[in-house]
Amino acid sequence: MAKIQPRHQSIQRELLGEILAGKYDTTQRLPSEAKLVKRFGVSRPTVARALLDLQNQGIVERRVGSGTYLAKEKKPAQGLRHLGFIVPGLGKIEIFDVICGELASLARVHDLGMHWGGSAGPRVDSAMSIAEAEELCSRYIATGVSGVFFAPFEHTADNEAANRRITERLSHAGIPVVLLDRDICAFPHRSGFDLVGIDNFAGGYALAEHLIKLGARHFAFVARPFSATTAEARKAGAIAAMLAHGVDIPQKFLHAGDPGDLKFARHLSAGRTHDAIICVNDHTAAQLLQSLTRLGVKVPQHLRVVGFDDVRFATLLSVPLTTIQQPCREIALTAFNAMRERIASPALPVRNILLTPGLVVRESCGAYLKR
Repeated sequence: MAKIQPRHQSIQRELLGEILAGKYDTTQRLPSEAKLVKRFGVSRPTVARALLDLQNQGIVERRVGSGTYLAKEKKPAQGLRHLGFIVPGLGKIEIFDVICGELASLARVHDLGMHWGGSAGPRVDSAMSIAEAEELCSRYIATGVSGVFFAPFEHTADNEAANRRITERLSHAGIPVVLLDRDICAFPHRSGFDLVGIDNFAGGYALAEHLIKLGARHFAFVARPFSATTAEARKAGAIAAMLAHGVDIPQKFLHAGDPGDLKFARHLSAGRTHDAIICVNDHTAAQLLQSLTRLGVKVPQHLRVVGFDDVRFATLLSVPLTTIQQPCREIALTAFNAMRERIASPALPVRNILLTPGLVVRESCGAYLKR
């Protein structure tokens, strides 16, 4: 089972995600301790500990009698390197909040400057647009950052072209790029940039094999249209497990659509043609669970459902979700080291660094059903 994170750490990382996403600038006060206590439903000492952690990292400064503010960016001293982030899912996708929070902490510990994107950066109340990302890319090129961590776009028809434009512009400017979680090209192809993430093929294999051992034989794989390249790797891993265990691959294995749409969910559950559904991520699985509940389909009694990522709400759903855990802190540390090595040795071969996934078993897969 996933470890429970201390509350002050989760608050610190959520605030850091908002800072990285450009919600605050150096002139704007962060919410008061009283407001944060009400927002997170915790004690004042817990909030104070979270703010102290951010202060010790040099990210915020606390002014007596005034409040907490984002620390002013210092002009880079000679030899001091600055790193940038282009992460469209920041503030929206939990794994990126944790990964970027860890990267920010590592940068501070190693005396590396950071560019947050500033007050003109992406808003946390809406997803970063391609135009905002390209504007941020221009800013990084103009200021001469030493490297950029980039999580490529997904869920848009033109995401592949946009991802290539951004990475090519940075590359032509001589700025190293380390990709987080996913590549800019379709699986199984690889781009010319370092990539750090989880082994999605192995994760998909582990989910399907686990369901097969529980007796599942009729599978579907559910994803949103234009999902990231990781979706194909997860699907391929599931298919490999089915082939290895002699389970037939249905002619229509991939179902692309909106899991919150009752019509889509009804199609998946109609006629009980499937006994197990592998969702591309936990968010998709959570929405599908809600839709199935509204249709009177019981999980896991009628249909087994699993996700991918092990986000915080996975244990809070009406049926706790079986999933694959993303080792976010290890991904951050590995990406940070990859960036330092790339900056020091630009001629290094392109690396594809994939961390080992972990299966987290809960009720949604049917593992605890009475036999």
